[in-house]
Amino acid sequence: MDLTNVHAGVAKRTKKKRVGRGIGSGHGKTSSRGHKGQYASAGARKPSRMFVGGQTPLFRRVPKRGFSNARFANVYNVVNVGDIDSIFPDGSTINPDELRTHGLAKKSLDGVRILGEGEITKKFKIVAHHFSQSAKAKIEAKGGTVELIPAPKLPVRNKMKPHVAKPK
Repeated sequence: MDLTNVHAGVAKRTKKKRVGRGIGSGHGKTSSRGHKGQYASAGARKPSRMFVGGQTPLFRRVPKRGFSNARFANVYNVVNVGDIDSIFPDGSTINPDELRTHGLAKKSLDGVRILGEGEITKKFKIVAHHFSQSAKAKIEAKGGTVELIPAPKLPVRNKMKPHVAKPK
């Protein structure tokens, strides 16, 4: 090996494909697009994942009726009292930040909901956004306390400017 063949076979920079520059270039005449067809002309796009081959697409065939409030509903992290009992020591105060640090309420949702699945053997003070009746009964049966985090207040409408219907 010497300096004359150090770069042999190494393409430092690949050249741009120059289409439509004559038949001798190998990319002439139809410019590598084939003869006629959907993709031969300019502006043709590859079909999306929703394309179903010329028939009416599925999202247009499915009936769209009614209204759902699901998009406005609150979604909570669900934590069972059995999981709390297995992780936290006796007499500890548990809030959503404590649950997050211990990996029980990982997602940043609208709050924490405590459910009553599992057994509880220790006394806790638990602060959360919602408690099921069975969870509340189990916690208070062992001498623990339950504290609700209040929901945010709704904005107050300015009552100094009453709503006036516009004349028709």
